[in-house]
Amino acid sequence: MIPGALVLEGGSMRCLFTAGVLDVFLEKNMNFEYVIGVSAGSMTGMSYISRQPGRTKDVTLGFVKDSRYLSFRRLVRERQIFNFDFLFGEVSHELVPFDWETFKQSPQRFVAVATRCKTGQPEYFEKGICSDIEAAVAASSSMPILSRMITIDHRQYLDGGLSMPIPYEQAMKEGYEKVVLVLSRNHGYRKPPISRLHQKAYRRYFGPLPQLLDSIEAIPERYNRMEDEIDRLEEEGKIFVIRPPRPVTVSRLERNRKNLEALYREGREEGEKRLEALRAYLGLI
Repeated sequence: MIPGALVLEGGSMRCLFTAGVLDVFLEKNMNFEYVIGVSAGSMTGMSYISRQPGRTKDVTLGFVKDSRYLSFRRLVRERQIFNFDFLFGEVSHELVPFDWETFKQSPQRFVAVATRCKTGQPEYFEKGICSDIEAAVAASSSMPILSRMITIDHRQYLDGGLSMPIPYEQAMKEGYEKVVLVLSRNHGYRKPPISRLHQKAYRRYFGPLPQLLDSIEAIPERYNRMEDEIDRLEEEGKIFVIRPPRPVTVSRLERNRKNLEALYREGREEGEKRLEALRAYLGLI
């Protein structure tokens, strides 16, 4: 077990890059003691903890055009574009079985970050401690407007990326000196200001939740500040970052299998390419 933290950014379909990196880690027995994920990063992290290389790719490529999994009609009918009941139900138990036993018994710590709707603040749900880790991962992955709020212990939650897009600071607070980030955007990427159209939509949907709305409207500033800090920490050798080597053209709701598979392969290639430097950073060589 590597006495370090693995931090997984979200990005919906862009996390196929992350899946490629993590599959290389699994194949090379790079098992981190602490894993924390946001949004799709938390979902991708689950198959890393369950020791199932290829599973995230198989699920995404296998069902991306299946209306039971992703459907714009469902967004209109049920206010959710992804069907988490199908994903955690039929997919995880029958179609592409998830190894729940290995996941639950793993000594690795696993944390999913979700945003509490009432406060607009991040909350951290740890495997083996929280009441429902499935619901926590679903909440962490529930994009605003495109998904319904998820209720956990009578509290409502949405996407962790709304309040904590890259939780490297949480890993440091846990006392880890070796922190590895897998990001879904290339070096130098910064979020543009929220468009007026999106601002209007957010204010319409989340007006009754002013603290959540404030958190959403602060996303670009928060994200860009974190990226600046990540660049500084990486340059100082305090953290290790793996990210796409070039701008990612895959969208959050990408449905083109060739594009998704290419992004997965790029993740694998980058994982292999950075492996020796990563081992040196971790003191393994």
